[in-house]
Amino acid sequence: MIDNPYYTDAVHQDFELISIGRLELEEGGVIPDVKLAVRTWGTLNEAKDNAILIPTWYSGTHQIWADAYVGEGHALDPSRYFIVSVNQIGGGLSTSPHNTDDESISMSRFPKVRIGDDVVAQERLLREHFGIETLALVVGGSMGAQQTYEWAVRFPAKVLRAAPIAGTAKNTPHDFLFTETLNEQIWSDPGWNGGEYASHEEVADGLVRQAHLWATMGLSTEFWKQEKWAALGFDSREAFLTQFLEPYFAAMDPNALLATAWKWQRGDVSRHTGGDLAAALGRITAKTFVMPISEDMFFPVRDCAAEQALVPGSELRVIDDVHGHLGLFGVDPGFIPQVDAALTDLLATPVAAGDRSEQVASV
Repeated sequence: MIDNPYYTDAVHQDFELISIGRLELEEGGVIPDVKLAVRTWGTLNEAKDNAILIPTWYSGTHQIWADAYVGEGHALDPSRYFIVSVNQIGGGLSTSPHNTDDESISMSRFPKVRIGDDVVAQERLLREHFGIETLALVVGGSMGAQQTYEWAVRFPAKVLRAAPIAGTAKNTPHDFLFTETLNEQIWSDPGWNGGEYASHEEVADGLVRQAHLWATMGLSTEFWKQEKWAALGFDSREAFLTQFLEPYFAAMDPNALLATAWKWQRGDVSRHTGGDLAAALGRITAKTFVMPISEDMFFPVRDCAAEQALVPGSELRVIDDVHGHLGLFGVDPGFIPQVDAALTDLLATPVAAGDRSEQVASV
């Protein structure tokens, strides 16, 4: 076990660790006792029908949702909804390579976890710990969007509304290759030592190089051309890199990034239908708003729109933001109002709970 101050409640606030027990994984491995890091807002009503689930993205936790998306005056309003954010397995706060005290799965021995494993764990948590059977909304960005699609395909009768933001149901070859370049920055650092480093600081060079790749693909060409870093309080492009992006990634655990990158690369709901994406997305009964970001180079609008066309009764709601994929951090003043407007419309859309007996629970 490695102590890393980044993964503490001093940085990521107001979460609790909840055990869901043994989890058998799609790839054949096992995590004997999964502990999920969970943040909640609001109160679950007596009918238990006001629950909203927020899965997290690569490198991110519940904290960005707390900082930018959740609160009174937002669509995700704790005075109206019981909101649950569950941090990814392997992502640093939930059971992860560096924080488990189980030597059989620590560090380089951590098993391969898929998007589907996260969703199975989340469903168990919601049902067994909170007594929640139906979700008014599942909403997530990037890898959270991958989990949102997985929820809507795997458990259609449990998801009344879905909002995948800046993410796809099936990862693209280009995205797979880019993610591999992120991994290579860590693997190529001698300090990584095959995943058996003593501190994340031993892999500092690799983490900094990864930050530079995020600068080129996570932020759009327009972000750099328009010098949007100035509006964020930086006096130069270099200052933005060295004072924001580099420290952000340098604080993280390398194996946590690798674990989540592996599942990001393999996100694909069509595995439930023999590779037929149209058939998989055709299972979705949730009212769905697909919400790409206009300048996103990871998950461009054309990719998201092509999938949206396969989701029955869905709508495409493009978020305009020159920040690109990292617009998800809500730094542009116009970003969150667009998200709030779309989610408000979605939550106001009447939907039927459906027949739970028809849910696909074991695909």
